[in-house]
Amino acid sequence: MNNEKIKLAIIGAGRWGFNHVRTALGILAPENITICDSSDASLARVKELNEKINLVKDLSDVLGNQEINAVIIATPAETHYDIAKKTLNAGKNTFVEKPITLKSSDAEELLQLSIEKELKLMVGHILLYHPAILKIKQEVENKKIGKLQYIYSNRLNLGALRSEENILWSFAPHDISIIQYITGANPVDVKSHGATFLQHDIEDTTLTYLTYPDNVHAHIYVSWLHPFKEQRMIVIGDVGMFVFEDTLKTEKLKFYPKGFKKVNGAFEKFDGDYEVVDFEPGQPLMSEQQHFFDAINNNTKPVTDGQHALDVLRILEKAQEGLKQV
Repeated sequence: MNNEKIKLAIIGAGRWGFNHVRTALGILAPENITICDSSDASLARVKELNEKINLVKDLSDVLGNQEINAVIIATPAETHYDIAKKTLNAGKNTFVEKPITLKSSDAEELLQLSIEKELKLMVGHILLYHPAILKIKQEVENKKIGKLQYIYSNRLNLGALRSEENILWSFAPHDISIIQYITGANPVDVKSHGATFLQHDIEDTTLTYLTYPDNVHAHIYVSWLHPFKEQRMIVIGDVGMFVFEDTLKTEKLKFYPKGFKKVNGAFEKFDGDYEVVDFEPGQPLMSEQQHFFDAINNNTKPVTDGQHALDVLRILEKAQEGLKQV
């Protein structure tokens, strides 16, 4: 991996931004990394990691630096559009944490801008770089489960509450991005229902139904009012099923040879023991960053490019509309 040409700026060194900083230090030389944050405390924390990292407080110091050719934006979601527009206009390949923007029209503008400027626009849908998800995608394409029929996902926990967004926007983008990736299509119908208990007009739990071409269906259940943490996705085909539980310490991915087959005109159940599916170990955030750098170095299309992010955002907007119609 030749990353010598990558001169990176990370904008925002808060909780998740700091993870990006630590990860980048495992890929790039510290002198090729610039951190931009208005907080003295955040910059001091970064300096403790490595004194050779460049520290700046003003975005203009990033925009005006001609050597910087890659930017990671890890600031609050409401700032993504404005900052990404500035970095793209300044000629910087741009990675934006999810969601890319809060409005699909703004995401469309960023996508068109990246095309016009011939720059990479990538979004942080990190679970598409999880080795288990990559394995599921590979095996679905290899027909391990036969014809894909149904996907359902639970992403549940107690907290942390958000006051600026509901549970749909906080949790569901992960699952939407995975389902889009596995199906390789856009839904033809989106329906969503939710309930509000703790804060006015901010849903604490939602259930979203997605209908895809070729009779493929999915649902996503998300909640921050749940007694324990659960991250479970089940991918069902006509000859088997995958179960991915990321909260487990072992046996995270299993294959179940279960289903129904027609025998003499009647349906019979087949139900075999599960098998643990091995996948290559890896760090999703490091894989994601390296994927961004590879796209720049090799002029390739990122898996989670601007179009993918726009598709996810449009689904979120349709689901949000459904919540308000109930």
